[in-house]
Amino acid sequence: MQGDKYNKLVRDKIPEIIRKDNQYPVIRRASEEEYRQKLLEKFGEEVNEFYREECTGELIDIVEVIYAIAKSKGIGKKQFDKIREQKRNERDGFEKRIILEEIRIKPDVL
Repeated sequence: MQGDKYNKLVRDKIPEIIRKDNQYPVIRRASEEEYRQKLLEKFGEEVNEFYREECTGELIDIVEVIYAIAKSKGIGKKQFDKIREQKRNERDGFEKRIILEEIRIKPDVL
Protein backbone atom coordinates (compact mmCIF):
# COMPACT_ATOMS: atom_id res chain seq x y z
CA MET A 1 0.00 0.00 0.00
CA GLN A 2 1.37 3.40 -0.99
CA GLY A 3 1.51 6.15 1.65
CA ASP A 4 2.42 9.81 1.79
CA LYS A 5 5.78 10.91 0.39
CA TYR A 6 7.90 13.51 2.17
CA ASN A 7 11.64 13.50 1.30
CA LYS A 8 12.35 15.80 4.25
CA LEU A 9 14.61 15.83 7.26
CA VAL A 10 12.86 14.76 10.47
CA ARG A 11 13.85 14.52 14.12
CA ASP A 12 15.70 11.34 15.07
CA LYS A 13 12.82 9.72 16.98
CA ILE A 14 10.17 10.30 14.29
CA PRO A 15 10.61 6.83 12.69
CA GLU A 16 10.13 5.23 16.12
CA ILE A 17 7.00 7.31 16.73
CA ILE A 18 5.62 6.29 13.31
CA ARG A 19 6.27 2.60 14.07
CA LYS A 20 4.40 2.92 17.39
CA ASP A 21 1.45 4.14 15.33
CA ASN A 22 1.53 0.80 13.42
CA GLN A 23 2.92 2.40 10.28
CA TYR A 24 6.17 1.71 8.44
CA PRO A 25 8.54 4.62 7.75
CA VAL A 26 10.78 4.31 4.70
CA ILE A 27 13.96 6.14 5.68
CA ARG A 28 17.55 6.64 4.56
CA ARG A 29 20.59 8.51 5.86
CA ALA A 30 21.51 11.74 4.06
CA SER A 31 25.03 12.45 2.83
CA GLU A 32 26.81 15.39 4.46
CA GLU A 33 26.00 17.63 1.49
CA GLU A 34 22.34 16.60 1.38
CA TYR A 35 22.10 16.94 5.17
CA ARG A 36 23.23 20.57 5.04
CA GLN A 37 20.72 21.29 2.25
CA LYS A 38 17.89 19.57 4.11
CA LEU A 39 18.74 21.52 7.27
CA LEU A 40 18.31 24.76 5.33
CA GLU A 41 15.02 23.50 3.90
CA LYS A 42 13.91 22.48 7.41
CA PHE A 43 14.83 25.92 8.72
CA GLY A 44 12.59 27.55 6.09
CA GLU A 45 9.79 25.09 6.82
CA GLU A 46 9.93 25.76 10.57
CA VAL A 47 10.07 29.53 10.09
CA ASN A 48 7.02 29.37 7.80
CA GLU A 49 5.16 27.26 10.35
CA PHE A 50 6.01 29.79 13.04
CA TYR A 51 4.69 32.62 10.83
CA ARG A 52 1.40 30.73 10.52
CA GLU A 53 1.02 29.65 14.15
CA GLU A 54 3.39 31.76 16.28
CA CYS A 55 3.44 29.01 18.91
CA THR A 56 6.26 28.16 21.28
CA GLY A 57 6.65 24.67 19.83
CA GLU A 58 7.48 26.04 16.38
CA LEU A 59 9.92 28.52 17.91
CA ILE A 60 11.66 25.66 19.71
CA ASP A 61 11.85 23.74 16.41
CA ILE A 62 13.59 26.73 14.81
CA VAL A 63 16.18 26.84 17.60
CA GLU A 64 16.77 23.09 17.30
CA VAL A 65 17.40 23.42 13.55
CA ILE A 66 19.74 26.37 14.17
CA TYR A 67 21.79 24.27 16.60
CA ALA A 68 21.90 21.43 14.05
CA ILE A 69 23.09 23.81 11.32
CA ALA A 70 25.79 25.15 13.65
CA LYS A 71 26.87 21.61 14.54
CA SER A 72 27.09 20.70 10.85
CA LYS A 73 29.52 23.61 10.51
CA GLY A 74 31.62 22.34 13.42
CA ILE A 75 30.21 24.74 16.02
CA GLY A 76 28.94 23.08 19.19
CA LYS A 77 26.01 24.36 21.22
CA LYS A 78 28.20 25.93 23.93
CA GLN A 79 30.46 27.62 21.38
CA PHE A 80 27.42 28.84 19.44
CA ASP A 81 25.88 30.34 22.57
CA LYS A 82 29.21 31.97 23.48
CA ILE A 83 29.45 33.58 20.03
CA ARG A 84 25.79 34.63 20.24
CA GLU A 85 26.42 36.24 23.64
CA GLN A 86 29.51 38.06 22.30
CA LYS A 87 27.44 39.50 19.46
CA ARG A 88 24.72 40.47 21.90
CA ASN A 89 27.30 42.26 24.06
CA GLU A 90 28.55 44.17 21.01
CA ARG A 91 25.17 45.07 19.46
CA ASP A 92 22.62 44.24 22.18
CA GLY A 93 19.29 42.52 21.51
CA PHE A 94 15.91 43.66 20.21
CA GLU A 95 14.18 44.66 23.46
CA LYS A 96 13.95 48.38 22.62
CA ARG A 97 11.90 47.60 19.47
CA ILE A 98 13.94 50.03 17.36
CA ILE A 99 12.90 50.29 13.69
CA LEU A 100 15.56 51.78 11.39
CA GLU A 101 13.72 53.77 8.73
CA GLU A 102 16.72 55.06 6.78
CA ILE A 103 20.26 56.33 7.11
CA ARG A 104 20.93 59.87 5.95
CA ILE A 105 24.24 61.43 5.14
CA LYS A 106 25.22 63.83 7.86
CA PRO A 107 25.36 67.39 6.48
CA ASP A 108 28.74 69.12 6.60
CA VAL A 109 29.07 71.49 9.48
CA LEU A 110 30.51 74.88 8.47
